[in-house]
Amino acid sequence: MPITEFLERNAKDYGDEIALIEINPQHSDHEDSWTEYSLVESAPEEAYRREISWYDFDRRANRFANLLLANGVRRGDKVAILLMNCLEWLPIYFGILKMGALAVPLNYRYSADEIKYCLDLSDSSLLVFGPEFEERVRSIQGQIPKVKMQFYVGGSCPEYAQSYFQYISYCSSRACGVKLEEEDDAAIYFSSGTTGFPKAILHKHRSLTHAALCEQNHHGQTRHDCFLCIPPLYHTGAKMHWFGSLVAGSRAVLLRGVSPKWILETASLEHCTIVRLLVPWAQDILDAIERGDVTLQDCRLDQWRLMHIGAQPVPPSLINRWRRVFPKHQYDTNYGLSESIGPGCVHLGVENIDHVGAIGKAGYGWEVKIVDPEGREVGPEEVGELIVKGPGVMTCYYHDEKATADSLKDGWLYTGDMARADKDGFIYLVDRKKDVIITGGENLYPVQIEDFIRSCDAVKDVAVIGRAHPRLGEIASAIIELKEGVEFSKEQMEEFCQALPRYKRPREIIFDKVPRNPTGKIEKPALRKKYGAVGLVAQQTGK
Repeated sequence: MPITEFLERNAKDYGDEIALIEINPQHSDHEDSWTEYSLVESAPEEAYRREISWYDFDRRANRFANLLLANGVRRGDKVAILLMNCLEWLPIYFGILKMGALAVPLNYRYSADEIKYCLDLSDSSLLVFGPEFEERVRSIQGQIPKVKMQFYVGGSCPEYAQSYFQYISYCSSRACGVKLEEEDDAAIYFSSGTTGFPKAILHKHRSLTHAALCEQNHHGQTRHDCFLCIPPLYHTGAKMHWFGSLVAGSRAVLLRGVSPKWILETASLEHCTIVRLLVPWAQDILDAIERGDVTLQDCRLDQWRLMHIGAQPVPPSLINRWRRVFPKHQYDTNYGLSESIGPGCVHLGVENIDHVGAIGKAGYGWEVKIVDPEGREVGPEEVGELIVKGPGVMTCYYHDEKATADSLKDGWLYTGDMARADKDGFIYLVDRKKDVIITGGENLYPVQIEDFIRSCDAVKDVAVIGRAHPRLGEIASAIIELKEGVEFSKEQMEEFCQALPRYKRPREIIFDKVPRNPTGKIEKPALRKKYGAVGLVAQQTGK
């Protein structure tokens, strides 16, 4: 069944019950109390707390579907979403799906050039964006000819766009009547290849539906649960974990902020039972508790039953520390890719806490293998490439036949991650075949950073590698070889890198010679060895 049928069922069966709550503590006038709330529907950037029922959720999705149809969007067209987490995000997403178009979520950290690139690659004909992106979108006007219309989700609409709130109010809230099938194309998500340029990942409705069933099977959501969603909804990991709430018909809270105080207060006041965290946020919470910045006695957290974590390798020492502070919590971790639609093609399971450090076994409805370069399955404790197979595997890399052929073989998705399995079948990540750096759950692509640094007149050569970091998992370290006779300080290089988006700036700058092999390729393994880039191995052993 298409994923939209869950929403329609919930609107019918649980219509008056709350579906989504948005908390924006940055706009609160009540620093010490969260008992007074502001309900603002027309200006999301000014709201503190807003909520919608399942009935309202479905009606808003229907209205957006009808708005798209009224403006010439047709089945199979692509509609891009560039929004921070907000109450409008999911109704817009489901409105796109309901009328047969493809949703194209964009990373809110993209630069203007990256937004332009992804709009073009995905063939998006319409863009929905929020006030945080006005200047970036303004800067590419006239450079995105495929985009025929832009809707602005905010207060003062810029002159080059149409007001979402103004137009949506005139649209019918009845279902648009488009018949969907599981094999219909549904969404395009973005990842990246070895060159660092984003790849467009095409998924069918069956992928989304399987993600929902997979998540609910793994974590047992019921209608009495409340899911605290903090990661960005453009990412498969956040949205597909929320899909478990969709299946169960239970509440979810979208928190716009990641401070320990906000997370714990939201979990307390909204009675959240399931919280999805990233490694840095979990560490920040524990550090804040130890420093006394937050006091658990002031929170009501008895209902919090599950903390699950993913998007990067999880240090066992962190989980052991978490369990000492929250001994009643169940813990789980999931491994997934945007190419395998998110929430757990490999899954640890709350019953396997004794295997902390492993990513787990095959998730619900999934098959997994670890293979050698010839595709033969390896034995226990042998290292090979992790490959997965199941209903959530992507259809293809959109407009990239070669990359598709390299990654999809006989229905198996080759993940590019090196792994081993112990004698009990639990899988442990060992290293990545590709040089992607995962820092705080976000992917960094060294080639992009290297190309930028090479544009500096003082630089002869540069290599960017990932180095292990106790909080972020990894950080980007730039090894820079200066031109002979040139003097250039670390501070000058940091200033030069200010032109990069903040999350792409190297956290370390090291001046040294960059080694290359006889074919001209940078010898990154030698640099990792020299600078102690122990990466995943140390994280998985907790050393």
